[in-house]
Formats: sequence, structure tokens, C-alpha cells
Amino acid sequence: MAGEAPELKAWQPGVHGVLEVLHARFQQHSYPMHAHESWTLMLLDAGVVRYHLGRHEHGVLTSMVTLLPPGVPHDGRAAGPDGFRKRVIYLSESQFSPGLVDAARRTPSLDDPFMHRRVHQLNVALSRRTEDLEAASRLALIRERLETALGGTVANLEHRSSLAHDLRDLLDGSVVEGIALETAAQTLHSHPTHLVRAFTREFGMPPHQYLTGRRVEKARHLLLSGEPPARAAVLAGFYDQSHLARHFRRMLGTTPGRFRTARA
Repeated sequence: MAGEAPELKAWQPGVHGVLEVLHARFQQHSYPMHAHESWTLMLLDAGVVRYHLGRHEHGVLTSMVTLLPPGVPHDGRAAGPDGFRKRVIYLSESQFSPGLVDAARRTPSLDDPFMHRRVHQLNVALSRRTEDLEAASRLALIRERLETALGGTVANLEHRSSLAHDLRDLLDGSVVEGIALETAAQTLHSHPTHLVRAFTREFGMPPHQYLTGRRVEKARHLLLSGEPPARAAVLAGFYDQSHLARHFRRMLGTTPGRFRTARA
């Protein structure tokens, strides 16, 4: 339909390295040639997109993950009459090694189902706006896979068996307030990706899942002591009662309210 307004949702999630998130549907819009100062990580959810990058034309299908490098002009347009729908995460320039720019210019789109699923999961975590540690952990693993897939270099850090336990101690000491992945990495003198992998290998779950479990445990104790769900949620480190309820139901099969009323 001529003149149809695009559907847009954009926000700054406050996760280290993530500058902006944009979810949009365009019926007719065509982007003119332009460049970003950031990396552009995109999933196409509907339609087909054609674009020029580095004097070459490329196409994007819904099965692909696209990474456009900073400073390289590109355009974009729908390849059919029904437009396109996309999810874009703009990442700071420091998130990838400088050597990846040329590789991403040559091969900006990858047909990688595993990475596609991971980028989708990152978008879900960012959309909730309450799962910063999960988002940072997922971004670290995506960053490593993209570096490897596109021929960049990822620091080969030596694995230390105590690293996972050191991170667990940090998480245990900040159950309510939480800790940013970058802060934990700096504290432990490690790389964020290596930190996530070491923890997951040692404990069979990523750091964000461990922290959520500890918060649910704390909320259980608070509920059993008589605290109402809304207050227990905040005291346990959740954003609000619905945030607690989502995780509580997944872990315990019931709601915080029912759990509280069932206490002996």
C-alpha cells in the first residue's frame, strides 16, 4: 500500500558493546548509500533484501546472518513487493578485531543455522531488557563464532581450571545486584568469551543461568518467610514480579503466589 508507515521499535539496552537495537518492518523503503560507525548484526525475518557493499551487490535471505562492517558504505532495498522485516543489533567498533573489516566486506552474509539461532536468542534476551548478563554472554559467543567464520583472530587464552570457580564466587557475591560480564572479565583478568566457556564447561550451564537459579532460590526463601511476590522479586534481584514469575514457573512449575500460599 502506497505511503504505508514502517513498523519500528528501537532502544538502547545498556549492555556493554551494544549501542542500539532496531526491529522494523518496511513495505517500500529503500536505504540510500550510507555508512555506520558501528558493526551491524542483522537477521532478516521476512522478505529478501538486496544491497551494495564495497562496490559489490549482495542478497540476504531469512536463513542468513549478516554482519556489515563499520565505515563501509552500503544501501538496502526489498527484492520483492511485500517489503521486508528485520532485527538489527548495532555493536561498537571495538567488538571485533580490525582485521575483520575486510573479511566482512568480502563475505557479509553467512548461511549458518547454529549462529542464526544464537543471534535470535540474543535478540530475545535484549528484548526482555532484564537479562543483561544473558545478553552479554550470548554476544561473547556470537562474536567468537563470527571471528572464526570470517577468518578473524580470537585471542587464544590459556584455560585455567580455577577460573570458573572464581566467576562463581563473583556471582555468589552479587546475586541481587548482579555483575556485568565485562566487569567480571576485568576482575579476573580474562576475556569475556573465555570466561563464559570456562564456566559452562565446568558447571554445565552458562553464567546467566546460574545467576538466575540463585535468584530464584533466594526468592523461594523470601516467599517462605512471608514476603509477597512483588517484594520478593525485587529483594531477590529480579526486575519486577513478572520477571520473577517467568523464571520461577520455568524452574519450579508453579507461580510465586501459589508457592507462597502452599507453604506449611
